[in-house]
Amino acid sequence: MSCTHDHNCEDHECSSDWSLYKHIDLPKVSALNESVSESAKSVFKAWEQRLHSSGEHLESNEGDPELLVFVPFTSDVKIKSISIIGGPEGTSPSKLRVFINREGIDFSDAESMQAVQEWELAENLQGVLEYQTRYSKFQSVGNITLHFPESFGGDITQIRYIGFKGEATQLKRDVVATIVYEIRPNPSDHKTKAETGGGFSQVE
Repeated sequence: MSCTHDHNCEDHECSSDWSLYKHIDLPKVSALNESVSESAKSVFKAWEQRLHSSGEHLESNEGDPELLVFVPFTSDVKIKSISIIGGPEGTSPSKLRVFINREGIDFSDAESMQAVQEWELAENLQGVLEYQTRYSKFQSVGNITLHFPESFGGDITQIRYIGFKGEATQLKRDVVATIVYEIRPNPSDHKTKAETGGGFSQVE
């Protein structure tokens, strides 16, 4: 399902307030089969900047249109929609498959695994389409892997922008890990009566 921007975005949760861009852990974004190393990072930008390009984009190696993009977040997020702006002249991706909270996926894994959701994409050069997620399946997303198996032209895939809309939790992922560690009981914090002169032995 896609959303076409023929309405007032402020009233339809399409404004930058819902953008998850600031929650992307950009230094850790990576891609497989990108023709220029680290170029995947350039397609993530503020919602208002989605049509602004300095020539940087993500492109697959010539003759192989498949791309796999790994996107971690700094906090768990709930993803409502995904927007993809592809390249011109048939280089836009024609299909998207996504996997959630799975690290280290390669092309073989992507082809054999069941995607959480997949979409047939349209050529979206003006950024007017957003693809709605099955929202109940996109809760507590720590990372997302985007699999683009093919393009409209078939030779290469080019992507100018990838955006996510949704909500983020207040806790950053490293903070959550610290909290989990801290709530584990520490025996030294639990003095028993045996240690304080009482008659009980230490509680395990």
